[in-house]
Amino acid sequence: MPQEVRCVWPARALLGEGPLWAPGQGAVFFVDIHGSRILRHGLDDGSQADWALEDAACWLVECADGDGFIAGLRSRRVVRLRLEPGRAVIAGELARIDPDRPGNRLNDAKADAQGRLWIGSMDDGEEAPSGAFHRLDPDGSIARVDDGYTVANGPALSPDGRTLYHTDSAARTIHAFDLDGAGRLSGKRAHIRFAEADGYPDGMTCDAEGGLWVAHWDGGRVSRFRPDGTLDRAIKLPVSRVTSCVFAGPALDRLFVTTAAHGRPDEPLAGALFECDPSGVRGLPPGRFGHPPG
Repeated sequence: MPQEVRCVWPARALLGEGPLWAPGQGAVFFVDIHGSRILRHGLDDGSQADWALEDAACWLVECADGDGFIAGLRSRRVVRLRLEPGRAVIAGELARIDPDRPGNRLNDAKADAQGRLWIGSMDDGEEAPSGAFHRLDPDGSIARVDDGYTVANGPALSPDGRTLYHTDSAARTIHAFDLDGAGRLSGKRAHIRFAEADGYPDGMTCDAEGGLWVAHWDGGRVSRFRPDGTLDRAIKLPVSRVTSCVFAGPALDRLFVTTAAHGRPDEPLAGALFECDPSGVRGLPPGRFGHPPG
């Protein structure tokens, strides 16, 4: 394993996804979609915990009011979720995504600095372009803002909040949109295209310099792309199915990477949570859903 990569939790997640830095808890949370688990890794003490779910969570975002999380469930419901000792409690439903598309499930989301949620959906069979991209506002209103995705993935926002990146993994393409203050998208364009040898672009995050860090599903690495879309660097991992990444720690100078064990029985560390050295680059504070109190 390269010196810049270390396994911090051999969790054997079937489909580890959606890593989230929760500053108030000093922990990175992530989900195992196929394993119907939520997992927590404490940064200071290395403590680990997990919660089983009947309806798998596909992503988590913290609530701006400090009252738990917003979770997107496999059933396409967006709910409030509280993680209590030994159990996960659904504390209310906010929205239902794609009610007219029963073959879909949710698959990745991020909150922006205005407290809006950007949510992707996908065909659960990964065959039809029935997935879409949605915006959920703090007042509960929801809009379908783009369509035609087979596997919608990895929304990420630039440091100035004026560019939003979103991926159709099956098409090996990361799109860029212009984003205005009212949450309107325009100017959709192909920003990065992966070659077959690169695998598929999966989850991603932006750093404070505008670099875009992208996980390579079936590509065994995480790469940083400059704001103009050119490749800056790549960090190889000892597993092939790399799914997403997040900056964490008080200084946002630690990069954590999720992976998947599904279909990889011969990779001992598949499904582990890794920490990678981002070489002096720092991340952006995580967004939260809703308006903060006061």
